Amino acid sequence: MKIAIIGAGNLGLSIAKGILNTNGATKMFLTKRNTEAISKYENYGNVTVTSDNREAVSNSDILIFAVQPGHFSKILEDVKDLLNDNHVIISTITGFEIYKIENIIGPDNYIIRSMPNTAISVEASMTCLCSNKKGQKRIELAKSIFNRMGHSMEIPEAQMQAATVICASGIAFWMRLIRATTQGAIQLGFDAKEAQELAMHTCNGAAKLLIQSGNHPEEEIDRVTTPMGCTIQGLNEMEHQGLSSSLIQGIVASYDKITEFKKK
Repeated sequence: MKIAIIGAGNLGLSIAKGILNTNGATKMFLTKRNTEAISKYENYGNVTVTSDNREAVSNSDILIFAVQPGHFSKILEDVKDLLNDNHVIISTITGFEIYKIENIIGPDNYIIRSMPNTAISVEASMTCLCSNKKGQKRIELAKSIFNRMGHSMEIPEAQMQAATVICASGIAFWMRLIRATTQGAIQLGFDAKEAQELAMHTCNGAAKLLIQSGNHPEEEIDRVTTPMGCTIQGLNEMEHQGLSSSLIQGIVASYDKITEFKKK
């Protein structure tokens, strides 16, 4: 596949790394205004770094847009005359609905919205996808791209804002929980490096237990807790201090903020 990533910032480069590390592209174009910072990617051999979006679009089939929302409309206007039936347009732009893309380039294009997270750079992203009517014919292609770099799920476009909070912002939420666990381990006597290692791998193991077993979290909690034991004592204290409530409130606050952006 010939893939162009229009906007090689943090997310764009995360996607690029994920694709390149799994040999998911025969040819890749990375675009950025200042190409000096990303010039090293040409060492891959099949990567071209350029500031020319039209060059990238002309020489690619899969177009992944990872630009700032305020720049997206102009970029689409600048390249729409180059689009043909071979192109699949994949947008990662938060809050930019499909109808807005169709208003610029027309509905007769394969248009897909995606919401990956930065774990795509280590092939562990949770990516949500939706499409316009024509894009449905290419949704499996998009899933095959993102499944090489983690797990993908097709959802209605109306749920994309919520998916942004749970999956994209969610990376930061989980990082904060891991950091808190690390700090607790330090207080119990581990040095900082050991504490983070314990926290990271325990978190990873908890997720894998649920993924591979298909169990509800409470089922796995029941396996660990014993009557009058230390685990239930710790869990209950966390709940008394508002752990679940705080996390839910934070998720809802994040959703409210993204909804505010949409209204603007």
